[in-house]
Amino acid sequence: MNSFNTVDSQLHSLFGLTTAQLDKVIATALAGRQQPGAYCDIYLQSGQDQGLSWDQSTLKSTSCAIVRGAGVRVVIGDKTGYSYTDHVNFTNLRKAATIARAIAEHAGGVELPAAGTGSAGTGAHDLYAIQQGPVLVDLQEKIALLRAVDESARSFDQRITNVSVSLGCEDYTIVIATSTGWLFIDRRPLVHLSISCIATDGKRRESGRAGGGGRTEFSFFGANNWAREQARMAARQAVDLLTAEPAPAGEMTVVLGPGWPGVLIHEAVGHGLEGDFNRKGTSAFSKLLGQQVASPLVTVIDDGTIPGRRGSLNFDDEGTPTQRTVLIENGILRGYMQDRQNAMLMGAALTGNGRREDYKCMPIPRMTNTYLAGGTSTPEEIVASVDYGLFACEFGGGQVDITNGNFTFSANGAFLIEGGKITRAVKGATLIGNGPKALHRVSMVGNDMALDRGIGMCGKSGQSVPVGVGMPTVRIDAVTVGGQQK
Repeated sequence: MNSFNTVDSQLHSLFGLTTAQLDKVIATALAGRQQPGAYCDIYLQSGQDQGLSWDQSTLKSTSCAIVRGAGVRVVIGDKTGYSYTDHVNFTNLRKAATIARAIAEHAGGVELPAAGTGSAGTGAHDLYAIQQGPVLVDLQEKIALLRAVDESARSFDQRITNVSVSLGCEDYTIVIATSTGWLFIDRRPLVHLSISCIATDGKRRESGRAGGGGRTEFSFFGANNWAREQARMAARQAVDLLTAEPAPAGEMTVVLGPGWPGVLIHEAVGHGLEGDFNRKGTSAFSKLLGQQVASPLVTVIDDGTIPGRRGSLNFDDEGTPTQRTVLIENGILRGYMQDRQNAMLMGAALTGNGRREDYKCMPIPRMTNTYLAGGTSTPEEIVASVDYGLFACEFGGGQVDITNGNFTFSANGAFLIEGGKITRAVKGATLIGNGPKALHRVSMVGNDMALDRGIGMCGKSGQSVPVGVGMPTVRIDAVTVGGQQK
């Protein structure tokens, strides 16, 4: 959040606009409407993203996209109108405002008073201060990183026959102007490295993946040999799968490892706690506030204020400061993730979860960094408590039905637990269950809570945004595992 003078100078530099012109655009959008249920915001985006891909020990492609656009949103009660332009100027913004207002009015929404929409959180953040934008780093330095990753993975084992690497760098400046009189500006960097290794032994061919990133500088990849360690992790996963046995099938105890397995919480639970699904009554968690929805060991948190994390933001895409929101506390449902419109219609407080993919999209309630909080058991105690079960430490694709919480997830990295010890690697394991029921079956929670490496992308309503997930080692009883029936 900046002063008008600071924003005005940057606004003119980036878009050739003034704050006075934005005020006129908002006036056009609202057309004299003064009732509390009417609201408008303008979202401006400027910057670029760069991508490099490496395959067969060769730089395969590079790309660079320059983005500059703006969207105008008009909210009248429970109806929304949205229009955007790829050519930002005062005339086009006023046209977009007129169109957005017409869409909202034509929808025939009910005008409702605003309730509980005061700004939430602790105020302004500075979660990803950078000295040099990642897009501006010299191309040769980026190619050198890709080459070093390739060499690290190949040197891990002679059975690694190919390494594919992709590097993405973003650097955007966002300006948000609202009808409540606020102006916000934020510079949002994002870097991501994805590594895929192929291992073959003459009989089988397997793959492994690793990588990550965050809202940080490009130098993050070189610190503490981070990128090289990720390369070896991907190679190790591929090599382990060469000797992996088919996963067993049936109902069994499952232990989830720390970090990325938190994607199960994101999918099976997190989406069901977003405000729009609960306002419409389509979530398995609708109308359950204050009720026991999970084991007393379970606390689920969404936190957009963790410095440098992929899902973190100084403020959301409506200008609300992000915050740490406790969704489930000791098994009790405490709240939902809200954007401005759904908070207004539900009489709830803002939580800083109004997010959009880019200026072409309307904001909707979305997760930031969502995780299951740590407990008191050690990972060793949890594994030792299982006589026979599955240990899952890496996940691939998955899907969930928001209305009932049913989920299916494939475990890319999984091992048997036999006699309280992790033993043989298995492949083809699929976890099948119901999110609310699985939460009730959590019987042990570890003290090793970790966030993922920075690889999450979340899709909803045709929009994709970067997110974070996390969890400690967790034991869940009676989970259905799809595999090979004995």
